[in-house]
Amino acid sequence: MGKQILNDKVTILKENCDPKDAQDRSLPYTAYLVEYKLDTKTRFDLAIAQKAVDLFDHYYDNYRQDFVGWKQSEGRINPKLWKPPGAKQPKKKK
Repeated sequence: MGKQILNDKVTILKENCDPKDAQDRSLPYTAYLVEYKLDTKTRFDLAIAQKAVDLFDHYYDNYRQDFVGWKQSEGRINPKLWKPPGAKQPKKKK
């Protein structure tokens, strides 16, 4: 998953993804599937935000009339315990 940090409140995990990606239960429960239109084509992003209002503010500010909405993903993991795939594990001290 490509991780793109937009600001300290919104992180995009996948841009222009398949809506089925939101069914992954290994995602944090703060992950949302966002729907918007770009050049009359419907697109979906998988994004993380601590508060839904932060997600709304970001997408509404960028897409206004083309912003459709969002729904929570099927993620079940606590965001504090979730690590993105491919994240480096810290080395243990002996």
